[in-house]
Amino acid sequence: MDFKGIKKILVIKLRHIGDVLLSAPVFKALRETFPDAHIAALINSGTEEVLKGNPLIDEILSLDRGVKKLPPIKRYLREIDFLRQIRRKDFNMTVDLTGGDRAAIISFVSGARYRLGWKSKKGFVCKKYLYTHLSEPDGRKHIILQNLDVLSLFVINTENCSVDFHIPEEDRVFIRKVLEENNPPSPLHPPLTMGERRGGKGGMRGSRNIIVHIHPTSRWLFKCWKDEYMAEVINWLIEQGIKVIVTSSPDKREMEKAKRILSLIPQFTPPHIPPLARRGAGGVIDLCGKTTIKQLAAISEASDLFLGVDSAPMHIAAAVGTPVIALFGPSGAFAWGPWDNSQESEVRNQKSEINRLLSYPKQNGIQTFGIHSVIQKDWECIPCGKDGCDGSKISRCLNDIKPEEIKNILAEKLREIKR
Repeated sequence: MDFKGIKKILVIKLRHIGDVLLSAPVFKALRETFPDAHIAALINSGTEEVLKGNPLIDEILSLDRGVKKLPPIKRYLREIDFLRQIRRKDFNMTVDLTGGDRAAIISFVSGARYRLGWKSKKGFVCKKYLYTHLSEPDGRKHIILQNLDVLSLFVINTENCSVDFHIPEEDRVFIRKVLEENNPPSPLHPPLTMGERRGGKGGMRGSRNIIVHIHPTSRWLFKCWKDEYMAEVINWLIEQGIKVIVTSSPDKREMEKAKRILSLIPQFTPPHIPPLARRGAGGVIDLCGKTTIKQLAAISEASDLFLGVDSAPMHIAAAVGTPVIALFGPSGAFAWGPWDNSQESEVRNQKSEINRLLSYPKQNGIQTFGIHSVIQKDWECIPCGKDGCDGSKISRCLNDIKPEEIKNILAEKLREIKR
């Protein structure tokens, strides 16, 4: 399709951290098609870090979600002022990857000549008329491919579907220091240089032990595994001589959950005692609520393996090339499973009717995509997309996954790492 005069493009993704991260390949398609255009991203405040440092993005705009808490009149005035700011930027094209009413209005008010988006049955009447180009989302595909389909129908393409995440060097230094403090080298083994710490995927290897990064929480607690089960698995890893780094967001509920998990680990050392008293032995490094998003990515990059639930940190770990073992409950892995960057060209180049079959082909159950594995029950009700069973906020399909199942999969992954 012949788009004319494209000098400024706005990509709108008003969702959470993981959703924003998985929009990264869209910027590749736009940059390859419009190499000289100014490309901006409009995202919710608090999600900026996953796109910062991406050389394909010229400008990051954020929508203050706190506006919703203002009194009606103040909120209205702030919303109008924000729309005026967008209008003044003179975008020629908008790409709405959100699908919500707010994003549709922003796209229309921007004054852009070309306004791309998804067809949606939700929202206000006549919303579809706010766009000039609409595509039909295929919910059977991975969300990365769904995002790209908003563009590809109109001949805006890329063969590179990898998810990029930029980690500043100071954040790599942060985790290197953490690892050195918690694993003093023996006299027979001098400290590794920075070059020696970097593995084939670009990660640092700052420990004699294998490192497993575990992020057991999610902003949606119904996506989390039983505390007792996660603690049992962490304790088992420690007994295998594995160094475990446990993280969580600083959110109060997530912190409470993470701390309870740690309290159930017999070998966990309280903070007032050096965390790893036995040189070379496995142990826990507690970084719950103590990292930025960039530092969280650096931890995953420095690790040999990531274990967690369906969450943004899971997607971040996959983006930096660390093998992921993810526990899934009510979500569909075919749309939201960890994306393997090393497989992206094969997926994108597949010409079959359903190219999703090269990512996670089944509706549920245990599946792998490249270096990543999703652990999920094969129940007929999965995925239901609900926040727990019968409104309980507890997902029985998750709690029915037993620790032994995870240990067996971890054992196989660890054998591969040691080879």
